[in-house]
Amino acid sequence: MKILGSGDRMIKIKRAYEEPSNEDGFRILVDQLWPRGLTKERAGIHLWMKEIAPSTALRRWFSHDPSKWKEFHRKYLVELKGKKTLVDELRKVAREQKVVTLVFAAKDEEHNNAIVLEEFLEEK
Repeated sequence: MKILGSGDRMIKIKRAYEEPSNEDGFRILVDQLWPRGLTKERAGIHLWMKEIAPSTALRRWFSHDPSKWKEFHRKYLVELKGKKTLVDELRKVAREQKVVTLVFAAKDEEHNNAIVLEEFLEEK
């Protein structure tokens, strides 16, 4: 789990298969697909923002290949810039909640869309 925050607000990143906890605050699934084998009850997701995830074409191209990480990172940032309404909605939730956890399903905790999304939210 990665944690970044400013002031009394905090954005966390957590893998969907880790147990939800009270410290997670408001949990937002930021993947296009629901995590395999995970029930809604076990996931503890408050909001599923599948539209903010990378496009199907970008997700398939990346295929969680770390050698493609830099290019995936760049391309996903471009996609996020085109999703202003969704990004604004996510920022609003982050402002309203003390703690927000961006939840992702990928096995690779260092190369996934939640990391790019979190960086994008923290930059602006």
